Amino acid sequence: MKDETILNHDTYEDQHGAVVPPLYQNSLFTFKDWDAIDRAFDDKAGNFIYSRLLNPTVKVAEDKIAQLCRGEKAKLCASGIAAVTSAILHCVRAGDHIITISNIYGPTNTFISSYLKDKFNISVTYVSGTQVSEFKDAIRDNTTLIFLESPASLTFELQDLRAVAKLAKQHDIKTAIDNTWASPLFQKPLELGIDIEIHSVSKYICGHSDVVAGVVVGSKEIIDAIITAEHELLGAKMAPFEGWLITRSLRTLALRMRAHQENAHHIAAFLERYNEVKRVFWPGLKSFAQYDLGQEQMSGYGGLMSFELATKDISKIKNFVNALQLFKLGVSWGGHDSLVYAPVISYLKELSPENFHAMGINESIIRVSVGLEDKEDLIADLEIAFQSI
Repeated sequence: MKDETILNHDTYEDQHGAVVPPLYQNSLFTFKDWDAIDRAFDDKAGNFIYSRLLNPTVKVAEDKIAQLCRGEKAKLCASGIAAVTSAILHCVRAGDHIITISNIYGPTNTFISSYLKDKFNISVTYVSGTQVSEFKDAIRDNTTLIFLESPASLTFELQDLRAVAKLAKQHDIKTAIDNTWASPLFQKPLELGIDIEIHSVSKYICGHSDVVAGVVVGSKEIIDAIITAEHELLGAKMAPFEGWLITRSLRTLALRMRAHQENAHHIAAFLERYNEVKRVFWPGLKSFAQYDLGQEQMSGYGGLMSFELATKDISKIKNFVNALQLFKLGVSWGGHDSLVYAPVISYLKELSPENFHAMGINESIIRVSVGLEDKEDLIADLEIAFQSI
């Protein structure tokens, strides 16, 4: 089935003709006898025993996401970072080595560079990721994971997913990717050879700014192992009602992503022409350095982008952000509403100035998540804000 059909066609058993899957808001499931529950414990990842591990309402959303990603199985988690950490922990042991990109999502970076290093002596090598040779040169005897994020945070560099996956398999190294930016509609890493696909479901998959969730997708072997180890033991469970809301949101994912893309194209082209903007970071622009690679491995583009203002005067940058009315100031993205954020607000609280600039960003970078409002209204909002600089 095509993606749009997967999103809107349910395969669950008939529930009195209801067109919406029922909400199983229960914590546990009972069994008719000893033998029945005994058999269930032989496959905890595949039987309804306790909703911390598996719930019918949550499973409807998981099955749909797995199909959409072309994976064998998916597991929803309580947050995007819970999905990230579960996937990473599945792939590493004490003393191992990870390769990842420099512009990785902040909390993921902290988990890899600080938590895993301090607790388990796991080392990390950072690469820009734009050349496959960087990954090859970084491989050590104890490398067990290459963690990707394509496009990368803030500056949106791409990694050649097919080539990196091929290299990793040659060295028996697992690959995982945070694929949140492109959504499962616009990029399918599992088809390109990546082992584990991760999404912050709070972003495009849910898209209504009313759920915090994450998901890991991959082979049944990998996901079952994560379910019975990291997911169960760390308690990263997904609540039934949030699972129900995710299924609701999946119905309109294809429509919403097309609208996000259309608006983003319009906004990016406007920003690229505007005198107050030094450069625009968005892979959908033909001027983007890796545009051809994006065309090869993505079928569309998300609505998150960054641009560098021509001024470095913090007071003027503040004026610009504060003057925006439709682009609300907030840290998340991927919802129906347009948002703006200046990374300098938090990044210099989390990183040294040297590490901040090593990411290829500076105080003049502005990030916007283009929502579903009328594109001309959004441009008018930007034009008014530019006048405040």
